[in-house]
Amino acid sequence: MRLSRYFLPILKENPKEAEIVSHRLMLRAGMIRQQSAGIYAWLPLGVRVLDKIQKIVEEEQKRAGAVQLLMPTIQSADLWRESGRYEAYGKEMLRITDRHEREMLYGPTNEEMITDIFRSYVRSYKDLPLNLFHVQWKFRDEVRPRFGVMRGREFLMKDAYSFDVDQERARHAYNRMFVAYLRTFKRMGLTAIPMKADTGPIGGDLSHEFIVLASTGESEVFLDKDILALETPSEATDFDGDLSEIITSWTTPYAATDEMHDEAAFGQVAEDKKVSARGIEVGHIFYFGTKYSDAMGAKVATGEGSEVPVHMGSYGIGVSRLLGALIEANHDDDGIIWPDSVAPFHVGLINMKPGSETDSACEELYAKLEAGGVEVLYDDRDTRAGAKFASMDLIGLPYQIVVGPRGLKSGEVEVKNRRTGEKEMMTPEAALSKLVSVFAD
Repeated sequence: MRLSRYFLPILKENPKEAEIVSHRLMLRAGMIRQQSAGIYAWLPLGVRVLDKIQKIVEEEQKRAGAVQLLMPTIQSADLWRESGRYEAYGKEMLRITDRHEREMLYGPTNEEMITDIFRSYVRSYKDLPLNLFHVQWKFRDEVRPRFGVMRGREFLMKDAYSFDVDQERARHAYNRMFVAYLRTFKRMGLTAIPMKADTGPIGGDLSHEFIVLASTGESEVFLDKDILALETPSEATDFDGDLSEIITSWTTPYAATDEMHDEAAFGQVAEDKKVSARGIEVGHIFYFGTKYSDAMGAKVATGEGSEVPVHMGSYGIGVSRLLGALIEANHDDDGIIWPDSVAPFHVGLINMKPGSETDSACEELYAKLEAGGVEVLYDDRDTRAGAKFASMDLIGLPYQIVVGPRGLKSGEVEVKNRRTGEKEMMTPEAALSKLVSVFAD
């Protein structure tokens, strides 16, 4: 993509309304624009990152056996009355009435709707297990939206819902999602720690939050630092096999949010391994048994001819919130530092003197990098060098290639690693080979 033809409205000054790093940098880097309190327009650079995060989430859900669908944003209040949650949910639910005076709501979550879909089509235990997921925009009318996309009112979320014939199989479905979440966040370059959590208004008696450590996190967390050294399950993990050993290894070291913190249990952790910090919730999984299937009549016939309510689980990932978490965990004084897997572009190509001999060298590199599977943002604008460097550092692409007249006289370009700051002079051919080897699929 040529920057001269792209829409990248970078701000030079820090926005006064931005309280935390991720909000400030997303606004400055032209990723989002606030339209009203807690509601943002996603600009092209932000959309590219959002798409990459969503792709990873979808791939890992499918790897774990979940099947994708898409549910609407608007739901009938009648479904929520069936489950008993319509009045209980609180003012966070945006309630509306259509032109026929039917009570509707802008969905904050989808347990009722997915249960209705399930009960309409599934009748036999032979159709289980089943896990259905979607990625959809949701709305919760936060009393005080703040921190940009970290606590907005409208947000993009992945929901998955599992259906099983009994508790034992439902626990296995829960374990599959537990492992899938570990893999999902690792692929994004994040260390997300599973912590036993309160189930809240969704219900149930088994729940884990996945927390990314960050000083701006809303939750106070306590953990045994041994958990930080655990290896994430590999791509070869057998999701149909026994996952209990993996789950045990991740749930044995102490890790809890402030809501679930047990000071006596934490006291058993060696002093040199105790970590008290703050964290950002990026995922939450629940097993809630027959809470919704009992209330809404979601039953299947067993092999013995009787009918039983299905056991369900719910599994959420805040897709849009993850952008904020990623930036909180990956930035410096100059701007964002994207992990390779979610960067909006892989390489920023900087033409130091448009209209000179640098043009042909940049055009050739640009074409060959793109042909090699490397996503390039080519700064072909006729503007000062300092502004180009500052913009590239701000948006945080993993690598920069600087093509200037002086370097070309020696047959070289400069390649900068944004994360390490390391700069290296090399031939255009060597730069091409290096970056294609890093980013090509």
